Amino acid sequence: MESPETMVVSPFKMSLLARTKIPAAITACAMALSACVSPVAGPSGVYAHPMGDAPVTANPTPYSAALVCLADYAREHHLNSPRIAVGRISDYTGKEEADGSGRKLTQGASLMAISALAKSGANLVERYDTSVSELELKYANNKLISDGTSKGPETPSDYRRIVAGQVPGSDFYLVGGITELNFNIRSTGANADAGSSAVNNWAGTAGAQVYVMNVGLDLRLVDTRTLQVADVISYQKQIIARQVGVGLFSFFHGNVYNISVGEGGLEPMQLGVRAVIERAVLEMMANLYGAPGPEVCLQDGDPLGGRTTGVTGGFTPAYNNLDKNNAQTREDPARWNVAGDPDATAVERSRY
Repeated sequence: MESPETMVVSPFKMSLLARTKIPAAITACAMALSACVSPVAGPSGVYAHPMGDAPVTANPTPYSAALVCLADYAREHHLNSPRIAVGRISDYTGKEEADGSGRKLTQGASLMAISALAKSGANLVERYDTSVSELELKYANNKLISDGTSKGPETPSDYRRIVAGQVPGSDFYLVGGITELNFNIRSTGANADAGSSAVNNWAGTAGAQVYVMNVGLDLRLVDTRTLQVADVISYQKQIIARQVGVGLFSFFHGNVYNISVGEGGLEPMQLGVRAVIERAVLEMMANLYGAPGPEVCLQDGDPLGGRTTGVTGGFTPAYNNLDKNNAQTREDPARWNVAGDPDATAVERSRY
């Protein structure tokens, strides 16, 4: 058995061990990576399975619950929503990514507004993308389209008839734009470095930064028949970002050690745009419903049972199945998820 004196490793021998172990470690890492990705497709026909199995969840803002509550208020008091269409809500900031990859802000603000109106129980009519309806109207006008089962190209069938007034008109339409994107409204930070004057001792650094930016929106609700502007709202929302990091550095027996860890995050800009839109839609719909204010949401639960509106949007039931399929079930992250829904898992097991 070796004595403690003979077990001491010299700096030269430590450096030699480091030089021999580092390539071995790199080789081991490469072999581990090759086990995850193979140049030969497996029995399932793929080279690798994608990572990540997070379930699909709702995407609410702090105003989504209030929109749903407003829909409940309208249902309870038998208030009918006017027919509302959504037009262009464009990005007017002109801000683009420095690498030329596109705009910094979402180009789907109109779609966010449609979802917000659906959450509030608004009676929506489509005007944003009517390409399919216009094409089918053209086919129907030429007697080329049928609503029945096709009996073949040589067998005539009833064609779809065009009826005057079959498309309901809108009472109001919503338009506007994202008008502001201001970077670095305010920022603050602190950094500190410390260490010994001796060469072989550790030195450390720590730092933290906080940044604030904002997005702004201008929307207007227009009477379709008279083009009179019935409502105008301008809102902005501030967005915060932070970054924190610490690091250690040292020379030890001829080797350099540099260890650093950090954490940072940016509040989602696009979710900020959604929040501004939902707040604007909430105020407009509260005006149309005649809701006095947030106090209408103080009651507990839905007095009318299963909802068709929720934080995921709204729908028109095709069948009388609201006890099993409603807005609340749509918000369940385990719903229809084979990995997380017990019912779906049971059905999946029954197939084998």
